[in-house]
Amino acid sequence: MKIAITDKGTGIAKEFARAIGAVAEGRFIYIPEDKGLGYITGFGWGKELRMMIRNYYLREEVYIERTNELAEGQEDIVFLLSGILPSIVQPDERLLPEQANILICKHAVSSVIAMPSNTSFGSVTIAVARQYLQQLFGQIDHPVVSSVLAAGDNFVFETGISAPIIHTAGAMLGQPVPDGLESYYYRLKCEELLCHVFALLMQRAEVPASNMHVDDIKAIYKVKTHLQSRPEEPPNITSLAKEAGMSEPKLRKLFRQTFGKGVFEYYQAGRIQEAARLLKDGRLTVSEVGYQLGFTNLSHFSRVFEQHIGVKPKKYSKM
Repeated sequence: MKIAITDKGTGIAKEFARAIGAVAEGRFIYIPEDKGLGYITGFGWGKELRMMIRNYYLREEVYIERTNELAEGQEDIVFLLSGILPSIVQPDERLLPEQANILICKHAVSSVIAMPSNTSFGSVTIAVARQYLQQLFGQIDHPVVSSVLAAGDNFVFETGISAPIIHTAGAMLGQPVPDGLESYYYRLKCEELLCHVFALLMQRAEVPASNMHVDDIKAIYKVKTHLQSRPEEPPNITSLAKEAGMSEPKLRKLFRQTFGKGVFEYYQAGRIQEAARLLKDGRLTVSEVGYQLGFTNLSHFSRVFEQHIGVKPKKYSKM
């Protein structure tokens, strides 16, 4: 299903709901049973801060072609925190997990949002006016934070999630406060999530970021997709740079700027995350997982896995 939506600064939840025939009850929009299961909800605090919570899965793949028409002078920074909420379905229902990460970018002129079928989505999207973001975090002396607050052109940062983010997001589920306090409560939680995101950014190497052309952003994400689709194949910088249409130094710089890791470091971390997922699934042995992901030496696989996860793969598979 393809849906075209225009966002005039209030978000896309209502337009998306209308397109799939979702039912609105108060601040919740419930996914129809024939389309999936779950809900969308959110809050808005004027033009300075908005938050949308998505906790659902879809039976049919959905593509949203989104065009943004912001008011003159409105300049928002978007924080998409994906895969931070627990699945709403029972454990016996097998769904693919949404990739857990955080994407930070300017409110783009247009974008395509892909929602694969039979995938559990548990995300929080926060849109913040740049001026308000500067009020909250403008006193922090860190080059990466300054880059987010001051970037005039297109930029994108992506990072992993942290335990405090998962804890804060989980606390928002349900209704922990009376109705009269919920707006205040969720605004505090929204700003708490932003605080945890900036804490992660401050862990990055203190290298000032440069603005990126939209074509460079697309090229870097093409490289990311290549690395994720071939976890058994070590990256070749020369061929990746050729595929991205840029020099090797530029690829290395923009990749590290975007993801906070070098190409091989990112590849290795992703490979181990996939190993952890396969071990948790329980269908393959430790050796089968190692060989499937391109490790020819199982001792090396065990050592690298322990460096990233904190325990050896055999022990992890029994946890």
